[in-house]
Amino acid sequence: MIRTHASGGDFGRLRAQFGLPDSFGPDVLAEAEAAVLDPLVSAGGREDATGLPFVTIDPPGSKDLDQAMLIERTAGGFRVHYAIADLAAFVPPGGALDREARRRGQTLYLPDGNVPLHPPVLSEDAASLLPGEVRPAVLWTIDVGEDGELAATRVRRALVRSTEQLDYDGVQAALDAGRPHPSVAALPELGRLRRELAVRRGAVELQLPEQEITGDADGGWVLARRPRTAVDAWNAEISLLTGMAAARIMIEAGVGVLRTLPPPDPEAVQRLRRAAVAAGLDWPSALGVSEFLSTLDPGQPASMALFADTTRLLRGAGYTAFDGELPEVLTHGGIGGPYAHATAPIRRLVDRFAAEVCLAVTAGREVPSWVREALAEVPAQMSASDGLAARVERACLDQVEAWVLAERVGQEFTAVVLRAEETKAEILLEDPPVMARCSGTRFPEGERITVRLTEVDVDHRKVSFERV
Repeated sequence: MIRTHASGGDFGRLRAQFGLPDSFGPDVLAEAEAAVLDPLVSAGGREDATGLPFVTIDPPGSKDLDQAMLIERTAGGFRVHYAIADLAAFVPPGGALDREARRRGQTLYLPDGNVPLHPPVLSEDAASLLPGEVRPAVLWTIDVGEDGELAATRVRRALVRSTEQLDYDGVQAALDAGRPHPSVAALPELGRLRRELAVRRGAVELQLPEQEITGDADGGWVLARRPRTAVDAWNAEISLLTGMAAARIMIEAGVGVLRTLPPPDPEAVQRLRRAAVAAGLDWPSALGVSEFLSTLDPGQPASMALFADTTRLLRGAGYTAFDGELPEVLTHGGIGGPYAHATAPIRRLVDRFAAEVCLAVTAGREVPSWVREALAEVPAQMSASDGLAARVERACLDQVEAWVLAERVGQEFTAVVLRAEETKAEILLEDPPVMARCSGTRFPEGERITVRLTEVDVDHRKVSFERV
């Protein structure tokens, strides 16, 4: 992991620019406090699953814990117990909490603190699957065959208790040392099977390194490039498995809300093939996009450039709600099948409604009227919040990059060319891990070049480079 320290201020100006709320209204807070004292845990009855040794896997220090898992090896394959925080136990339909959550759409994460979807008394306490605490949950039990394919799904309300809060690096280190936590000892085997199936489905995984911002003890900021670990990928596969199970339930019932993405345009795929040839990558004609990408080393410059180009195949994502007639597009082109957001209701609005649909359908009950009424509005609410989240994340990175580089104008750096046009390119500096635009000509995509920092505008969060 490459880490670079930066001095700098807070993100107050950025928060003001985007109009981000700094608190909740008194009516919302009052309703949240009342819900903590008297949650709707009895709605529909609850199974006592507190004896199952669930664990959570999240970044260190996380408090808004949506998911807890237990994976068991069975005679016929695997059994995944996946507990999802039950926000409907705390959010009365049509109340102040519900209205505010619909307005916000999702939690926004900034380096100096998040803008939560729900008040912290819920998101970081009463609704969060914190270790040692009994919590209401939507419990998914998913049976998977030896081939990794989904075999059966059961969904119900339950009471659960997580036994331990784990983090990605810790789980990876324990697995590497041959001492995995018993609750996730089967994760590598199942995760690999699901990844193989994803490749065969045509799922597109972009293994670009993630930029990450953390604070330090001196009040500054640390900019890092964090490579994705195997545990990151395997953990994501459990969430994807659950989302695909949820999509199947909703499609069969003819009611629900899916995360959709049109299939890649054939011409865009041909452009990507030409880009691979230009980068010196051997792409056999018999391999599809997913199969070819799975063969690449994400640490190589040419691979990084092609992953950046592949983002052009993943345009047009949205949310598709239906109640009766099925929509024309049911699948997510990046996942290679039908998929729904259903595993992060503390942090994302749509997941609460997806859970309610699945609970009702699998119990043979009518989907609640308040859920059906919400389905018509949720896609627009989520699309708006997705757009805001992306802009805020990019602005935070731009700000820290400007702070990192503020005193280095005139210096030269080594960078990888990710995407190139006639007179400019998108580049990734190797150290510090900055992604920026660069002016010049004849940029070789997927190769290292030398660039010079020509300008830094901290107030406007802009940095400028030119090719040497």
